[in-house]
Amino acid sequence: MSKLYFRHGAMNSGKSTALLQAAHNYEERDQHVLLAKPAIDVKGEKAITSRLGVDREVDFLITPDLDLRAEFAARVQAFKQQTGKSIACLLIDEAQFLTREQVDEALEIAVIDDVPVLAYGIRTDFLTNGFPGSLRLLEIAHSLEELKTICRCGRKALFNGRKVDGKFVFDGDQVAIDGVHVTYESLCPNCYFQKQGKTN
Repeated sequence: MSKLYFRHGAMNSGKSTALLQAAHNYEERDQHVLLAKPAIDVKGEKAITSRLGVDREVDFLITPDLDLRAEFAARVQAFKQQTGKSIACLLIDEAQFLTREQVDEALEIAVIDDVPVLAYGIRTDFLTNGFPGSLRLLEIAHSLEELKTICRCGRKALFNGRKVDGKFVFDGDQVAIDGVHVTYESLCPNCYFQKQGKTN
């Protein structure tokens, strides 16, 4: 039986890089993969972009109303008709933006369709609240793996601080894709509370 994997970490922990490396590893062994990401992640448009400068276009975008398992099955069938080959793995970036139902469908792909699903994402938003997709992945994924990064102080980073025009903010919508005005910084709990003004 194949498994659903959730590889999570704070911002800048190398999630997208790890996903692209996993895709390369499969393809180096002549196994074919499908790459996907939620359409809400407009950074890189239709590509998965790593902060190391590596990027790759996804095979499809996941809209909130998309039936993930049905879409995957259609893509697998089309690929098999074109090449006579099968798909060895589904890799999903920014998995925190999946709906709970789509995470359930990812599990069905792994268990019923016997294709591994590797989902990469962050657990919590800039207010330390869980994203719906991440919470469901934490509940049902076969395997949980934390990708680690460090805070500016050198401690292990757990949280994602949001900056608007360079200043930390602690209110706003759950989703704001990083870009020109909005950026994120990985912080340890101590520095996160310090930026909130709760500690010296």
